Amino acid sequence: FFTFMGLVLERSGMAEDLLETIGQLFGKVRGGLAYAVVLVGALLAATTGVVAASVISMGLISLPIMLKYGYSQSVSTGVIAASGTLAQIIPPSLVLIVMADQLGVSVGAMYQGALLPSLMLVGLFMLYVFAITRLNKKALPALPAEALRLSETGHRLQIAKAVVFVLLPPLALIFLVLGTIFLGIATPTEGGAMGAVGALSIAAFKKRLNIELLKQALDSTTKLSCFVLFILIGSTVFGLTFRAVEGDLWVEHLMGDLPGGELGFLVAVQILIFALGFFLDFFEIAFIVIPLLVPVADKLGIDLVWFGVMIAMNMQTSFLTPPFGFSLFYLKSVAPKIVKTVKIYKGSV
Repeated sequence: FFTFMGLVLERSGMAEDLLETIGQLFGKVRGGLAYAVVLVGALLAATTGVVAASVISMGLISLPIMLKYGYSQSVSTGVIAASGTLAQIIPPSLVLIVMADQLGVSVGAMYQGALLPSLMLVGLFMLYVFAITRLNKKALPALPAEALRLSETGHRLQIAKAVVFVLLPPLALIFLVLGTIFLGIATPTEGGAMGAVGALSIAAFKKRLNIELLKQALDSTTKLSCFVLFILIGSTVFGLTFRAVEGDLWVEHLMGDLPGGELGFLVAVQILIFALGFFLDFFEIAFIVIPLLVPVADKLGIDLVWFGVMIAMNMQTSFLTPPFGFSLFYLKSVAPKIVKTVKIYKGSV
């Protein structure tokens, strides 16, 4: 449901509308487009939950504009890649659903646990942009007056209208999905179903709902669901074989006997997950590595929801770290030819 909701919204052009409006609102401020990208990344994450969709949409729409107005290549690409990966951690994220399943906790609890850390991450991204505007004033200039269509005098009504029609639908959808789950009115599955209906309604309201859009969204949802299921089957076979040779006991002794007890275990796990993120997708980490760590965490008395949120925050970087971060390749596939891979790597670091 969440994947389908995200794909419908992505294809209904919501990202373009959000970037256009928020970019205009922040245009006067130095680094305004970068702030807009972070905010839109957060909104897309909370509505679509699809990293590829967020990075590609923002790369196609905002990167050419940022470069046109003299923004630094590395800062621009870094901000877009990082903001796109917010879909990993801001609820309703696919990562959190998978993590909840592997940890044996409820999806609602994982969503509640991840909300504050993910919003703090958005704040830190914006703080980073602010720091760049202070340290290197040429890296993120303000937009020239001719680029600001919405902020001309006498256009207050136009701004208000753009904000109401562009910002309210996604915000209403976020409340419809997450609000009902957090208030205990709906289960995550029911919340996802409502989100899917809400996404279809927004697409219909924008007159962009058609058979082609539906077909593409259903097609991609089916592919992604099958892809996840096959990884799950493979990891289950691996898990059973690993347990048969008592590998789980070996991991338990190794991790449980680390110096520093609980803290030593947590530090070692975070370093391990971070290093694996350089080479593996989050699905492989979640399905293969986490089931080996859960018994140890449980034995040490660590709260599994908190443990899961920490790992999810860490895995958020797995899409971002060179050399194999998926976001970097999504962005490179849509970036103008003048943007070199080295610049994208530098920005993401």
